[in-house]
Amino acid sequence: MTDESRDALLSGYRRFREDHWPAAKAEYEALASKGQKPHTLVVACSDSRADPALIFDTAPGQLFVVRNVANLVPPYEPDGHLHGVSAALEFGVKVLNVSRIMVMGHAHCGGVNAMRYGAPDNCQDFVAPWVAQGAPVVRRVCEACAPEEAERAAEEAVVRLSLQNLRTFPWIAEREAAGALALSGVHFGIADGVLRSLRDGQFVSLA
Repeated sequence: MTDESRDALLSGYRRFREDHWPAAKAEYEALASKGQKPHTLVVACSDSRADPALIFDTAPGQLFVVRNVANLVPPYEPDGHLHGVSAALEFGVKVLNVSRIMVMGHAHCGGVNAMRYGAPDNCQDFVAPWVAQGAPVVRRVCEACAPEEAERAAEEAVVRLSLQNLRTFPWIAEREAAGALALSGVHFGIADGVLRSLRDGQFVSLA
């Protein structure tokens, strides 16, 4: 860890302890003793500019967040291999009993950009095969729209793909059909701070 990054983290921790902790102490103690009961599981991108807890102004314990490159949900595949996203979904749905799963895409997504143009040459071990799962959908969408609309259209397409894949999990599909679990998709604009929600097949601004 560089001195600069270490100093930034330590400064942030000290601000947390001095400014935030005194007022939040009782809340954290309750979370420690009673456990977490988040209402929503968010599948979001790892991008440092799009933090679900900040965007939705939530308190600790309210969101169960899964972050990865390009907010992707792979299809249901219980093959005994390592599936981090699927494990988080299983825990969030079956143990925490969340009432909503939200997929949150965002503007200027590097992962989606890698689906369009290929992963960086030095990211072939893991990033390349990961983003390959969304590349066919992104390619079709970009071919069908104007060049100036392609970036956002691709990002929206990945949100739709993840929602589609969520419904391949039987215990998610069953709960959604029973009205016990809602699925939703949103797209966050980094430059304008506007959240757009998927409604009736289209993304509509909530601002």
